[in-house]
Amino acid sequence: MQLSLRTFSSLVQGMAATVQASASQLLDLTVGSTLRSILEASASVALWMQWLILLVLQMTRAATSSGSDLDSWMADFSLTRLPASPASGVVTFSRYNSGATALLPPGTLVRTIDGSQTFAVTTDSDLAGWNQLLSGYLLGVGVPSLDVPVVAQTPGSCGNVQANTITVLATALAGVDSVTNSAAFTNGVDAESDAAFRLRFQSFFASRSRATVASVEYAISSVQQGLNYTIQENQNPTGQPQLGNFVVVIDDGSGFPSTGLLAQVQQAIEGVRPVGSNFAVFPPSVIQVNVSLTIVTIDSSDVVLVTPQIVSSIQNYVNSLPVGAPLPASRIVQIVYAAGSGISNVTDVLLNGQTSDVIVPASSVVKAGTIVVGSS
Repeated sequence: MQLSLRTFSSLVQGMAATVQASASQLLDLTVGSTLRSILEASASVALWMQWLILLVLQMTRAATSSGSDLDSWMADFSLTRLPASPASGVVTFSRYNSGATALLPPGTLVRTIDGSQTFAVTTDSDLAGWNQLLSGYLLGVGVPSLDVPVVAQTPGSCGNVQANTITVLATALAGVDSVTNSAAFTNGVDAESDAAFRLRFQSFFASRSRATVASVEYAISSVQQGLNYTIQENQNPTGQPQLGNFVVVIDDGSGFPSTGLLAQVQQAIEGVRPVGSNFAVFPPSVIQVNVSLTIVTIDSSDVVLVTPQIVSSIQNYVNSLPVGAPLPASRIVQIVYAAGSGISNVTDVLLNGQTSDVIVPASSVVKAGTIVVGSS
């Protein structure tokens, strides 16, 4: 049923018409008269009640409610808003003297140069530098630097930082002199928005039939925000045909999802997989792409100003590509032109030394390597 809304003027006019129709003589409804004042006061109360009705209707529908009201509405279906996800990535610890060993324990803190964001070293026993006996990452004799994973202490997009901005050692480390991040962190995500929550609610109903691709996709998307994935049906992890088996490749934006995240996805899919089927969850195979190009600018002095913007824009685009997505060379050209109005031409675009697009299999993801911008 459509609610017919009334304005203050229309309410007063309707009341005046009703009162006049019931009277045997002409009533004084001029501005300032007693009867008009009573009608306007009544119209004000009616307008306030109309607003209360609209407020109740807004809070009792998922399409119009927001914030805590939307959370309460979704709770009736046992759905909760996905929390913010912290940014993560790899930093490089370095030292000037590599004549002795140095230990990097999990929990070691590093900060951005402005001190606004703090990151902690996480455990990854699969990395070559991990020492099981010492429960930390070991820089052996003769090893000047080591790459280790870190995660932001504050969840959300605030942890997304540019390359070479994590440069402060917040925890004293014997034998370690500096730290930096060679690549930007881009996988931090804020808490699920109202619009995204409503969209996932639609997927929730689409997945109720279970044992379908939609149900598996919903199970994955409910683990954490910012995940992208591919589902390859009727094949084994090596890519060979195998009926009744499917392979899920997961990435959280870093290219190196943690074993804990993979286990969470595995558990979520287990609750909806078809009976009699098998599946496996894997991280993507990272394909690093080095980009080189030459730009021509209207003013030669613009090269120094625009080059950092070009490098940053290319890094952000390449690192945001989902699993299985190709890297078109034409998109690199488009990004370069968008970096500055003074760029008149872009030539010699090479991706890993080739002029062709980078095509990746469904189980791989592209990440930015070295980006070289020349000028002519």
